[in-house]
Amino acid sequence: MIDTRATPSPRPGSAPVAARPGAEPVAPDALRARHARKIRLGPAGWAGLALLATITLAAVFAPWVAPYDPRQTTGQPFSAPSAAHWLGTNDIGQDILSELIWGARVSLAIGVLAAVVGTALGTAAGVLGGYFRGRVDAFLMRTVDVVLVVPFLPLMILLAAYLGPSVGTLALVIGVLVWARPARVVRSVVLSQSARDYVMAARALGSGSGRILRLHILPSVLSMALAEFVQLASRSILLEAALAFLGLGDPIQKSWGSVLFYAQARGAFLSGAWVWWVLPPGLLITTAVLGFALLGFDMERIVNPRLRRR
Repeated sequence: MIDTRATPSPRPGSAPVAARPGAEPVAPDALRARHARKIRLGPAGWAGLALLATITLAAVFAPWVAPYDPRQTTGQPFSAPSAAHWLGTNDIGQDILSELIWGARVSLAIGVLAAVVGTALGTAAGVLGGYFRGRVDAFLMRTVDVVLVVPFLPLMILLAAYLGPSVGTLALVIGVLVWARPARVVRSVVLSQSARDYVMAARALGSGSGRILRLHILPSVLSMALAEFVQLASRSILLEAALAFLGLGDPIQKSWGSVLFYAQARGAFLSGAWVWWVLPPGLLITTAVLGFALLGFDMERIVNPRLRRR
């Protein structure tokens, strides 16, 4: 006699039902949940986000927050901090607080743009090398090794001096020189994901590389790439300040590094004005770098299983 009773549906937690012939395998629920996991920041991440939000809001609303136009002379040269000028004035009577608020725009813009360039290059190299392997991987990883071995600061100074000082040029130079770390990190993630059973099954069923990358590889890469982006932004702000301090920044735009450059070049240490002309921009650079670092470390802890278990 033929049993005509309906087949019961599988219970939660039981083995998945085999897919119909020709259908592409689906990633396990645990992996899908990991890909879709919301980033839940810890105390360090929230502290970093608060620091960055404060600086960003001041930069965005600089025309309303800054007490003066940073290009205009509004006081006596080398004036100490007062009610009219909270952080004093520079050698030509420009308000230093206004310079720092407007300079946040340039410093943050270069840091973020450089991080975008570096993360995009590193992610592309890591995905291509980790997925296709062979000669492609060998060529890209040898290029990464060269970038890591070449003296960083002299090459950055040479490129910045050759291409000329501008916000776009500085962001491009820094971004081109900081993509090696994201490439290695993303490549390791892609190598791990490429060895998964569902990816190998998708290949066996004839799925193209583009489809596999889009559905199975990139979802696990994007969260790690975002964490790397935050880390690169921290490093890029510091590098922009170093270039500007060496006189390779945009002379037209105010940035935290350019404020330090003019303070050093125009006698802030000899006149005693370093207290209000050197310390504030240095503290702002430190605060921005610390904010990105705290946020980046916390995000990396979330997306990296090894750090999450500690």
